[in-house]
Amino acid sequence: MIINGNGQANRKCILVADDDADDRELIKVAFEENGADTAIYFVENGEELLHYLHRQGKYSDEISYPFPSLILLDLNMPKKDGRETLHEIKNDCRLKTLPIVILTTSTAAKDISHCYELGVNSYMIKPTNFADLVQFAAMLHAYWFNTVQLPL
Repeated sequence: MIINGNGQANRKCILVADDDADDRELIKVAFEENGADTAIYFVENGEELLHYLHRQGKYSDEISYPFPSLILLDLNMPKKDGRETLHEIKNDCRLKTLPIVILTTSTAAKDISHCYELGVNSYMIKPTNFADLVQFAAMLHAYWFNTVQLPL
C-alpha cells in the first residue's frame, strides 16, 4: 500500500509492521494529514516483514515493494513478534543498519531495555488519540527524513 506514491526510486519509504487493522488505518491517515512525501507500506506480522526485507514471495517485486528507509515495528504480533523480528534483523549483516522504531502499547521496562539491547534505534509508545498520532507522524517524518542522515 502506497501513500503519495509515484513509483520513483530512492523515495522515502516507511514499512509498518502491525497486526491491528485499525492501527494501520490510523497510521496511514495520520501521515496523510501531514502531507508527508513518504510512501508507507504495511505488513501484518514479523514473518511477513522478513519476507518483505528478503524479497520473498510477492515482495520480490522491488518496484511495488521498495526497500524501506525506516521500519515502524509493533512488539505484540502473531506468527513472529516484534522482539524476535528485531533480533533477526539486527543480526543480519545486510539489514542491521536499517533504522527501526518500536511503536507499541507496551510500557514495560523489560521490553524497553530488551529492545535497546537488541539494537533498536528508538522506542515509542503508541499515541492514545488521533491528534497525538498526527503529531507523532509529523515529528517522526521531520526527524528521520529531514534531520538525521540515513544509510543508503
